[in-house]
Amino acid sequence: MGNVFAEITVKNVKDMGLAEAGHITENNVRSVTFTAIVDTGATTLVINEEIFNQLGLSVAETRDINLAGGGRIGCKVTDAVHIQWKNRFAVVNAVVLPEGKPLLGVIPLEFMDLMVDPVNRELVGVHGDHAVLMAM
Repeated sequence: MGNVFAEITVKNVKDMGLAEAGHITENNVRSVTFTAIVDTGATTLVINEEIFNQLGLSVAETRDINLAGGGRIGCKVTDAVHIQWKNRFAVVNAVVLPEGKPLLGVIPLEFMDLMVDPVNRELVGVHGDHAVLMAM
C-alpha cells in the first residue's frame, strides 16, 4: 500500500487551559505542526524528543513499548496533548521515542473518526465530513 502521511498540529493541553483561564495569551500556547506517518499498527501518537521539548510537555509515566522491528524499550508517556487534523481533533497521551519520525496511531484516528484510504493513500472521514464518535 505504501506510506500515508498527515500534517497535524499538536498543542500543549496545559497551555491551552492557561490561555482559556486568561493566564497566558493564545499566542503563548506551545504548538508544533509536522507531518506524521499514519501507522495503524501504532496505538497512539508517537513523537520524538525534539517535539516533546518544543511542546514543553510533562511526563505522566514511563512505560515499556514493543517496537515494530522487534524488541522492547522503556519510553516516556506524556500528559495529554491536543492533536488537530483539518477540522478534527483528539486529546491523547503521546509516547516519546528518542528520535525518529512521528507516528499517528489508531486511538487518535478512531477519536477523529478517520480511516486510511489505501487506494488514494490518504486519510478520510469514516462517516463523511464530520466526526462521529462510537459509544458502546
